[in-house]
Amino acid sequence: MRGWWQELAGLVLPADCGGCGAARVLLCAGCAQALSGAAEGRVRPSPRPAGLPVVYAAAVYEGAVREVVLAHKERGALPLAGPLGAALAAAVEGVVARAVEGAAGAAAGEELVLVPVPSARRQVRARGHDPVRRTALAAAARLRRAGVRARVASVLRHVRPVADQAGLGARERRENLTGALGVCRGVGARFPAAARIVLVDDLITTGATLAEAARALRAASIGPVAGAAVVAAPAGSFVRNRSTTRTEQRSCE
Repeated sequence: MRGWWQELAGLVLPADCGGCGAARVLLCAGCAQALSGAAEGRVRPSPRPAGLPVVYAAAVYEGAVREVVLAHKERGALPLAGPLGAALAAAVEGVVARAVEGAAGAAAGEELVLVPVPSARRQVRARGHDPVRRTALAAAARLRRAGVRARVASVLRHVRPVADQAGLGARERRENLTGALGVCRGVGARFPAAARIVLVDDLITTGATLAEAARALRAASIGPVAGAAVVAAPAGSFVRNRSTTRTEQRSCE
């Protein structure tokens, strides 16, 4: 009920921009541009956790992007799932483009399956919704409108409690999450042999969550996973940023 009322209020009542606070607009032009996918690229956390698939992000997690993600995730601004889903769809397209290039072409009629990283039940209850699943559904709808056979399969679940990740470093996050995820019973039939599986989340920091999600799918003999897509990532984790930095350093030398 809480989620339903939040959705209704977001559609009926005047709202301020989720990114910058501009009056009476869900997302202003500038903040929409930040989430447009124009900054889409491959990201690689350092250190890179074992088993982490290739990851693409649509935007840098700072400024307006950070505010939009938090407004949707923590403050119940549910209509923001639309623009966040569009950003996630751009990152998914990056994953698929790389996978198709590596496979020298896509299978005819291939289905794209987005597997969202699950939220803990206590978090879903506290927030009144599951932000990652909601964003994934919006991304799949966006991809279908573009002619892609895409759907969401929420097959991952928590099999044991985990501590709050806030404030934990890379090693602590890996230890906290190792063995924490599993798959729901009878999920094998949900994945056709020709399906291309992409893990999705709203953010990546250390990569521990996505690595654990990929491990859980492998343990259940589901896959292979083509990669992972997220809405946003820290600026320093984009691979192109590192390449640019190295080039600038060589030029200075």
